[in-house]
Amino acid sequence: MTAFWAPGSAIALLVAGAFFMENLDGTVVVTAMPQMGVSFGVHAVDLNAGISVYMLTLAMLIPASGWIADRFGARLVFAAAIAIFTVASIVCGLCQNLTMFTFARIFQGVGGAMMVPVGRLVILRSTPKHELMRAIATITWPGLAAPMLGPPLGGFITTYASWRWIFFLNVPLGLCALALALRLIPEAGEKERKPFDYIGFVLTSVACFAIMYSLDLIGGDKACWRFPALGLVSGLGVGAIAALHAKRQTYPLVDLRALRVRSYAVTIWGGSLFRIATASIPFLLPLLFQVGFGLNAFASGLLVLAVFAGNLVMKPFTTPILRRFRFRHTLIVNGLLNAAAIFACAFLTPTTPVAIIATLLFIGGLTRSMQFTALNTLAFADVPEDRMSGANVLFNVVQQMAMGMGVALGAVVLRLAALVDPGAQGVLALDSFHIAFVAVGIVALLGLPDALSLHAKAGDAVRHRRARATPSAAQPEAPAAQIEFQKSRR
Repeated sequence: MTAFWAPGSAIALLVAGAFFMENLDGTVVVTAMPQMGVSFGVHAVDLNAGISVYMLTLAMLIPASGWIADRFGARLVFAAAIAIFTVASIVCGLCQNLTMFTFARIFQGVGGAMMVPVGRLVILRSTPKHELMRAIATITWPGLAAPMLGPPLGGFITTYASWRWIFFLNVPLGLCALALALRLIPEAGEKERKPFDYIGFVLTSVACFAIMYSLDLIGGDKACWRFPALGLVSGLGVGAIAALHAKRQTYPLVDLRALRVRSYAVTIWGGSLFRIATASIPFLLPLLFQVGFGLNAFASGLLVLAVFAGNLVMKPFTTPILRRFRFRHTLIVNGLLNAAAIFACAFLTPTTPVAIIATLLFIGGLTRSMQFTALNTLAFADVPEDRMSGANVLFNVVQQMAMGMGVALGAVVLRLAALVDPGAQGVLALDSFHIAFVAVGIVALLGLPDALSLHAKAGDAVRHRRARATPSAAQPEAPAAQIEFQKSRR
């Protein structure tokens, strides 16, 4: 019990709570859109603006979070982010029209953009390597649970109370988190004040905005392909220019040098494919159950909760598994199991027993939780301390992009499946969903070969418990990935 309430564990729980509040708020609004549309006197689909601007604000401001935390101190920035998010939640709950709500969501996105990456940076700086695995497992779980809990919770609040309570409930949580942040988080900023990379900020923000906005259009119900495709290509082009700019800067806003660490690079490249595939599942499953099976929203939500149950059950076992088996083996074996669970969804029909469906989704939740925790922990296991802030910013930017790409992937494969399926006649049919799950499973598999390139001892720095008393054990051999990084700096 003492270890659980140690300062490091308390900080991890605090950051996890803030993450849960932020992630839940991004999904819980969806089911409240019809009632909000009535309150604002607009169509429910018009509320997409409030959701989109929130995600776009996150994408544009996350790249600056590392510099802001280094300049003003992670403790102050994290506390300020919680305060902004809480105040913005009050404003959202008091809104009387769509315009006011849209601006309130932008304000809320400012807080969210600082809260998630700076909170992770607090964990990375305040947690010893041998405790990093447990801390990362703690803060990973909210990101897995919130997308699954958001829709049914939003539906419950909207049905039995008012949509405004979706935002008002953030107030006591935010006040509690703010008090704990000021008390628990140590003040630790960079001694060296780095100049702000204005050109890098503009390039990165434009690239993130163009990519996320294009993906949002692709995920729409009746989007034209030409404009989103043009925006996506333009965003990728500006992103390439931003990457070239970052390589030439002494103090780039988004530091790419951590990619020289192989274990970190694997979590960015191959790990992103897994995140894209996984992010499409919360989009595809409710549609499968409601459109393909003909279930109502409540019954569909109950089935999807089986994924959340798998996430919950796996959480206590992630750290022991990663201490027992090396990251390379875990990522490959668990990744195969996760892909198999996705492929199995292609065989579900309305006549499939509910127990089998729930069991399959439960297994998918188990493997999803395990893979996310392994990737998030490995990402920073071998990164040197002086590259930790830059690595954290890049990781959060890529993760945000992958979430948007996941929803877009689900929308695109469904549309293509409806076009190529002769029986679908251009509309969503059960076979369209089956084709979509096969496509998503292939994407999940494509991320696994990257893990094969990992050194056998990659991530061992965080797998071991507290160092032993002997000098040789107290300073374990540096992983090959970190040796490679150190050579590249010479």
